[in-house]
Amino acid sequence: MSTRVDVEELQTTNIEKLLAVVLAVFLLIGGLWAYQEIDDRVRAAVETAPAPSPEDEAAIARLETARGQLDAAREHERQALTELELRREAYRTALDAGRPAAQLGRDYRSADADYERARAETQDAEREVDAARPAADAAARRAAAAYESRLERQGLYIFLPRLALVLAAMIFAYWLLGRLRRGNSRYLPVGFAVVGFAAILAFVMAVDYTTDYIDPLDLGPLVLSVVGIGLTLLSFAALQRYLARRVPYRRVRRRECPFCGYPVTDNEHCEGCGREVVASCTTCGNRRRVGTLHCATCGST
Repeated sequence: MSTRVDVEELQTTNIEKLLAVVLAVFLLIGGLWAYQEIDDRVRAAVETAPAPSPEDEAAIARLETARGQLDAAREHERQALTELELRREAYRTALDAGRPAAQLGRDYRSADADYERARAETQDAEREVDAARPAADAAARRAAAAYESRLERQGLYIFLPRLALVLAAMIFAYWLLGRLRRGNSRYLPVGFAVVGFAAILAFVMAVDYTTDYIDPLDLGPLVLSVVGIGLTLLSFAALQRYLARRVPYRRVRRRECPFCGYPVTDNEHCEGCGREVVASCTTCGNRRRVGTLHCATCGST
C-alpha cells in the first residue's frame, strides 16, 4: 500500500504524534550516549599529564628532599630544645637546693650544645630549601603550562567530533524531512521526530560549551547556533516555495480562481480578479482549467 498522499489531505493522528515523540526520545537517548562516549574515549586516549624532563624531575626531587630534611631538622631542634629545658631545670633546681650539681651542669651544657647544633642544622636545611625552590618552581610552572596545553588539545579533540555529530544529525534531519515532504509520505512525522532530536542535541551541546568551555573554542556554540538557524530558515523557505507552487492547484480543486482564490464555479473568467481561468491546452488544444496538473483530454502536464 502506498504511503503517498496529497499534502492538503495529510492528517496526522494522535497515535502517529505519540510514536513520533517516542521515536525522538529514543533517538535522543542514543545521541546523548554517542555525545558522552566521544568525551570518554578521547579522555582515555589523550594523556593530559605530560612527563617532566629529567632536569625538572631532578629540581623537584631536590626541593622535596630539602623539605624532608628541613622537617627532620626542625623536629630534631624541637626535641633538643625540650631536652635542654629539662636539663636546665634540673641543674637550676639542684643549685637552688645546694646539692652537688657538677654532673647536672655537664648535662646541661651538653644539651645546650646539642640544641645549637640542631639550630644550625635547621638553618642549613632552610638555606637548602631556599636554594632549591626557584628551579623547582620553574619546573612546576612548565609542567602546569604543558598540562594546560594538553588539556586544551584534549578539549579540541572532544569538541570537533561532537560538532560533527550534531551537524550530521541536523543535516540528515532536514534532508529527511524535505524528502518525506516532497514525496507526500505518511511517514512525515518521522521526519519531525528526527528534526526534534537534532535540535535538542544541538541545544545540549550549546549549553554544555556555553557554561564551561574555554578559549580557543568559545565560539563553538555561536557557530552551532548560526548553522542551525541557517538550516532551519533554508528548510522553511523551501517549504514555503513548495507550498506556493501548490496554491493554484489547491485552489482549482476547491473550484476557486488559481490567481486570487475567488470562487469561479464553472465560469471561464474570475469574478474577483477578471483573469481567464479556462485556457487551451498547449499539447492538444482543448480547453482546460488553468492551474490543473494535467489536461483532462490528453493527460499532459
